[in-house]
Amino acid sequence: MDKLLILWHSTGLYHIQPGQLFMIFICFGLIYLAIKKGFEPLLLIPIGFGGLMANIPVANMSEGMGILKLIYDVGIPTSVFPLLIFMGVGSMTDFGPMLANPRTLLLGAAAQFGIFGTLLGALALTAWGIPGFEFSLKQAASIAIIGGADGPTSIFVTSKLAPELLGPIAVAAYSYMALVPLLQPPIMRALTTEKERSIVMTQLRVVSKAEKIIFPLALVMLVGLLLPDAAPLIGMFCLGNLMRESGVVERLADTSRNALINIVTIGLGLSVGAKLSSEAFLQLTTLGILVLGMVAFCMGTATGVLMAKLMNLVSKTPINPLIGSAGVSAVPMAARVSNKVGLESNPHNFLLMHAMGPNVAGVIGSAVAAGVLLTFVG
Repeated sequence: MDKLLILWHSTGLYHIQPGQLFMIFICFGLIYLAIKKGFEPLLLIPIGFGGLMANIPVANMSEGMGILKLIYDVGIPTSVFPLLIFMGVGSMTDFGPMLANPRTLLLGAAAQFGIFGTLLGALALTAWGIPGFEFSLKQAASIAIIGGADGPTSIFVTSKLAPELLGPIAVAAYSYMALVPLLQPPIMRALTTEKERSIVMTQLRVVSKAEKIIFPLALVMLVGLLLPDAAPLIGMFCLGNLMRESGVVERLADTSRNALINIVTIGLGLSVGAKLSSEAFLQLTTLGILVLGMVAFCMGTATGVLMAKLMNLVSKTPINPLIGSAGVSAVPMAARVSNKVGLESNPHNFLLMHAMGPNVAGVIGSAVAAGVLLTFVG
């Protein structure tokens, strides 16, 4: 009996806490959403599974020399994982639609208003002492970046400013990215008329190869010289894009957008999952993070649409306001949503390529916003 008692005391069942059990069910839910509903499966599956392992009692996989802790230490504090993912995204990105219609840069910039508006709102709620909304300036900045709808950028900023909030912020960022098809259309329809949604945009001009090669070089120099804190994100993004557009290193471009980004995605997901322990996640502030993240994302969508409407007042060439919502970055899902809502009003209105302009601009805008926050808050 003594031996059996020792064996029982060594099991996870004996040591499991109600909070750990609850988090295990949360992680099962993330995996369910990824498999059954198709919500960001590439990340929610490793995040959910990492969370399962982090909440197994006694195993200590997210502490000391545990496997999750080792993966986390390699990729998150060093920013290696989000930066390598940015390189992979760059190698998959076509700047052509944005270069063909440079005005879309303004739409990408306008969509970042959700970040700074939420930052001010979070600080105001903190000042008022509302339970669940008690954040420091660095924590508020990390939460606000969710509004950029860019997972790697959110992780990059949070790992530097508020690593203790990495778990809930990463889950919120990727959850809202996955929910783009559900969250954006009601906002887009509420802020536009049927006539505006039916606007047919003129065909984009052909962008030369020279323009596509020069742009990432010019972009990294401009951002790097003006905002050095954003240089790592923009630099890796532009490197991936240059490898794609140069046409002479196809093997490198193919590796960065396939094998490498897949490997890093697994590591990133497990690292985030390591921070889903019950002690870190089951707090009232987690609810505040989810609420503020939602507000930031919705504000970004709305301001992108409103900017397009404003531009129509002074532009000779009409812009369909629906493409403004794509400025929140979530590439290419936000652009697809703009196209889908446009087709509902006009079956002959194909907005996908036009929406890719602000969509790519949103990636640049969120990286620049991250640099601004790191400069003035970090």
